[in-house]
Parts: sequence; structure tokens; C-alpha cells
Amino acid sequence: MDTLDRTSGYTRSLVVAALLTVAGILTAELMTLPAFLADPSLLESPTETSYEVRTLFFVLNFTGFVVAGAAYLWWTDRGWSFVDLSIPDRRGWIVGGIGVVASIAFVIIAGVILTTFGIESTSNSVLNFIGTDSTMVLIMIVIVFLFNAPAEEFLFRGVIQKRLYEAFTKRQAVVVTSVIFGLVHLPVYAIGDQLSFGVFASLLVVTGGAIIFGYLYAITDNLFVPIAAHAGFNAFQFGQLYIVLEYGSDEMIEEVTSIASVALEVLQTLL
Repeated sequence: MDTLDRTSGYTRSLVVAALLTVAGILTAELMTLPAFLADPSLLESPTETSYEVRTLFFVLNFTGFVVAGAAYLWWTDRGWSFVDLSIPDRRGWIVGGIGVVASIAFVIIAGVILTTFGIESTSNSVLNFIGTDSTMVLIMIVIVFLFNAPAEEFLFRGVIQKRLYEAFTKRQAVVVTSVIFGLVHLPVYAIGDQLSFGVFASLLVVTGGAIIFGYLYAITDNLFVPIAAHAGFNAFQFGQLYIVLEYGSDEMIEEVTSIASVALEVLQTLL
């Protein structure tokens, strides 16, 4: 009986985690409809739209993750007290800083491995909205801190990963959450590239990056830490891109844009 109960608990938790992930993606997509209605050209030529429309798109997109997570907390009567969020102590800030460094090191290593074996990862849609516009890069840095990192970490770490704690150990929950996060990208990646090595390489990169932030949450029990690390990592990448777009040559712009595509792919959810 105990074995059956444990198996049932595992299965139920996995189903809930998967449904929450899908709900987050779908809600994020639906939330962006006002941006497309405001300027339909956002679908075909996003870089030709105004800063306001592109900003609205990203804000609504990431807000969708919060809406999905909040709806689950309300539906299950868990409430906002379920979310572990507070200003970190000294240890928390140190762990967060280590997380940023680890994330950057991970994406560099992943990029080197992909390049060495001649594997091309799938492109990241964020760059389609930026192009070579340095002003939009600055706007994205603000969005990263205010919407991107908080929204994604809230849903995937604060809600999904913590929900998995009810059936799995913390380490298991980190891995399960990260794998689900990676697998949910498969259908969209496969549409464009079929099931190529590039698709699987991209999924591994996404999953590996998610494990880093999931582990930060697991060892601190404070959502603020992975949020800060996630924001710091993405802001670092956008900062590099901004410097090159403003002061670099055409060759540098092409090279760094390519690198940024891989880097941003680590933890960006599909838009």
C-alpha cells in the first residue's frame, strides 16, 4: 500500500507539474494578443514595430507565467504564503553571485562544445525582436529585472518545483522540473528543425541552465536568489550585446549576436 501511495504521489505531482508548465506557456501566448492587435506587423517584422509595442509584448508574455502560477495557488487554496520570497541574507547574496558566475561558465562551455562538434543550436526568438537595435537591448535589460526573471522563477521554481517537493526530494524535484522545462520546448523546436542534433543540443542547454537556478532555490528556500541570479545572467549577456552593437565592428556584431543567441537560449522560455 505504501508503494502504491508513493507511486500515486509521484504520478500526480508529475502531471500537475506538466500541466502547470503547459498552462504557463499557453497563458503567456494568449496574454500577448493585445500587442499583436496593436500592431499586426509584430508577427512578421517585429524589429520594425515601435519600442512601446515590443515592450508591451514582452511584459504581457512574462506576466502570463505569473497569472498561471497565481491561478494555481488560488485554485488549490495555497495562497501567496506558499511562495518563499524574502530579502536574502549575506549567504543568499553570495550564493546568488555564484549562480551568475556558474551560469555564465555553463553557457560558455556549452557554446564551446557545440562549436567543437559543429552542432548548430536553434535560434532564439528574442533576437528577432532586437535585431541590431542597441536601445531595445537596454529596454530588454530592464524587462529582465522587472518581468523576465521574476515571472519565470515564480512559476518554475516557486510553484512547480516546490509543488514537486511534496512527492520528491529537493534534488529530484530540481531535475524533474528542469527536464519538464526542457521537454516542453521539443514540439516547437522540432517544427522548424525536425529532430536534429541541434534540437536535442538546445534542449540539453535549456535543461542544464534550469538545473543551476533550480539548485539555487533548493539550497536557499528563497525565490529571490534564483531571480537575482537569473536576472544577473541575462543582463550580463544583454550588456555584452549592447557594448558590441554600440562600439563594435560589423564582424564583432555578427559574432556576439551568434554567441548571445546561444546564451539567451539557456533560460529563456519560448515566446
